[in-house]
Amino acid sequence: MKFSVERSKPPVVAALLAGTSLLAAPVLAQDGMNTTKLTSEVVLDDLDNPWDMAFLEDGTMLFTEKCSGLSVLMPDGSVNALYGVGEAEGYPESGSDLFCEGQAGMMGVAFDPEFESNRRIYVYATSNMSDPHTNRLMRFTLSEDFSSVSDRTDIVDDVVYKMAASDHPFGGPGAHNGGRVRFGPDGALYLTTGDTHNSEVPQSPTMMGSKVLRIDTDGNAHPDNAPPEGFDKRTYTYGHRNVQGLAFHPETGAAITAEHGPWHSDEITILENGGNAGWDPRPNMAGRGDCPDDYCGYSPNQAEGMNRYERAAFMPMTDFETYPDAMPPIWNNNGWSQGTSSAAFLSGEQWGDWDGAMVVGIMGIGFGGTPIGQRIDVIQFNDEYNDVYDVTEMTLPMDPGRFRSVVSGPDGSLYTSIDEGTIYKLTPGN
Repeated sequence: MKFSVERSKPPVVAALLAGTSLLAAPVLAQDGMNTTKLTSEVVLDDLDNPWDMAFLEDGTMLFTEKCSGLSVLMPDGSVNALYGVGEAEGYPESGSDLFCEGQAGMMGVAFDPEFESNRRIYVYATSNMSDPHTNRLMRFTLSEDFSSVSDRTDIVDDVVYKMAASDHPFGGPGAHNGGRVRFGPDGALYLTTGDTHNSEVPQSPTMMGSKVLRIDTDGNAHPDNAPPEGFDKRTYTYGHRNVQGLAFHPETGAAITAEHGPWHSDEITILENGGNAGWDPRPNMAGRGDCPDDYCGYSPNQAEGMNRYERAAFMPMTDFETYPDAMPPIWNNNGWSQGTSSAAFLSGEQWGDWDGAMVVGIMGIGFGGTPIGQRIDVIQFNDEYNDVYDVTEMTLPMDPGRFRSVVSGPDGSLYTSIDEGTIYKLTPGN
């Protein structure tokens, strides 16, 4: 099924602003059939919440396990443990300050584009080195034989962390850290962060949650960043909820985020330098009144009889009423929130019509925490690469899971990790 989406405002938001019926607003279809037959192969199994992967051209794969640590899968199939989380067993070296709690732990990972000459890799993890604790982007040197890391340097050490449980019943310590680490085609290093259930963070100019950071490999702000006056210069975009998906369009190079909403309105957004994603869960914004723990992000979900459109009106994921110049999402998952966590672009003629299409991994979280909708969606852009014209759910050759990461491998296959402990390789066939 084909459809079009107004670039300036997504359908649900356009209906909200126009004062028309939300139930009559157009939604994005996801009932298309596969155009590509897939085969699956288990790459690694029995892992501890595998969170992210990164590849070299020869197939060497770094991977993280949230509560265990960083390892590398060699082309011959052997695995070398490299750097552990706290007291995790089986690692030659560990960060005694690193820990996992809730959604926090060891998360995103990336190879330096100049790895062959500098041996550098980057890992995002949670640390108790300071009080309050923080999330940190660490740089390491990987040994020539891929058996160890050295020279840990924390190039970002001030990303906020949720220390305590909230008064509201959703999300304990360690919630909403973002965590994706990617190099862009501009050579810059990008890091996504989350709001940690702190209503002040998303629109804060100085707290480094709810942001997409664009930095160099020493952690300094990219010189072309253009955040509003008074903002930390490392800020590329702000006002996000909890970005765990980041990918770059193969034709335009644009940074694109995938982000899960507060039980409504998962979003995909083409980022604009200095742009505001429009998430602002503070009380007394738009007449919301008092909210538990001063965080209104979940308040509408507690109201009986409120559908997802009404929740979106009360607590918009992108608040155009308050921020009319906010970056408009190009997709909003039919107004649902099902845990959109990761993003990548498919590459290669073997993918047929999907060559160059975006894929997003969806963990499948319904209202009340019900695990529904676990899947991978294929999202195709228009000829101007600034909008979505088709969404197709992949027909998977294996049982789905909580798709935490999707990564395009150097062989053209799609690699995906699920929280349940498996990394799969998906390859198109005839």
